[in-house]
Amino acid sequence: MTNHAANTAKHTVNLRFRKSEHLRSQADFQRVYDRRRSVSNDCLIVYGCENGLEYLRLGLSVSRKFGGAVQRNRLRRLYREAFRLTRADMPGGLDLILIPRSPKPPTLDRLKTALPKLVNALARKLAKEAKPS
Repeated sequence: MTNHAANTAKHTVNLRFRKSEHLRSQADFQRVYDRRRSVSNDCLIVYGCENGLEYLRLGLSVSRKFGGAVQRNRLRRLYREAFRLTRADMPGGLDLILIPRSPKPPTLDRLKTALPKLVNALARKLAKEAKPS
C-alpha cells in the first residue's frame, strides 16, 4: 500500500458514519423532542439533547411535504453527508435530529458551514442550562 493510499484509508475510517451513530428508535427521537431544545436557520432546524456518550448520534426527519420518496431520500443523503464531513467540528455527547425547512435543497457547502454553527450554538444552550445558577 502506498503512503497516499494509507493516508486515504486512515481518513476514510475516521469519516465513516457507523450504525451506532444513527438515531433509529422512536424512543430516542421522542427523548430528543421532549427535551425541547432547538436552533435553526433558514434551511435547517436542529433539535438536540445530551446522550451520555462521547460521540454524536444523528436522526433525520423529512416529512412528505418535501415530495416523494426519491426527493426525501436525496435530502437525507445530503444532510447525512454534511454531518459526516463536519462531525469533527462539533462537540460530542449529543443526539441530534435534523429537519429540513425548505423543499429546495441547500448546497452541500452551505450545509457544511451552517451545521457546525447550529450544533455548537445548541451545545452552548444545553451547557448553559446544565450549570446550576
